[in-house]
Amino acid sequence: MANIKSAIKRIQVAERNRLRNKSYKSALRTLMKKYFTAVENYASNPTDELKTEVEQRMSKAYSKIDKAVKRGVLHKNNGSRKKARLARFYKRHLMAEKSQPESVVTDGSVAS
Repeated sequence: MANIKSAIKRIQVAERNRLRNKSYKSALRTLMKKYFTAVENYASNPTDELKTEVEQRMSKAYSKIDKAVKRGVLHKNNGSRKKARLARFYKRHLMAEKSQPESVVTDGSVAS
């Protein structure tokens, strides 16, 4: 433990910041996981209700990422990378669903 008053204060500030950063990052991970599950649910069963849920979860995650960058918890490039990851996940799941047509038998009927 430090003996100098300014060093003691810096230790306290560093601990306070560490706890704040930890809570931001934890909340961010939670929001991202909820977004990923919402996208997977929407991709498996596309409805308007699930689409609005995906959009709301994306908005919350983007907002939390931007706030973390603004407060210095994340570097701006790291925040951009996280947002790009969210958008890419959504796009890939939509494209995967569109590119998988139902299997068709040669006589024209749809196979089960």
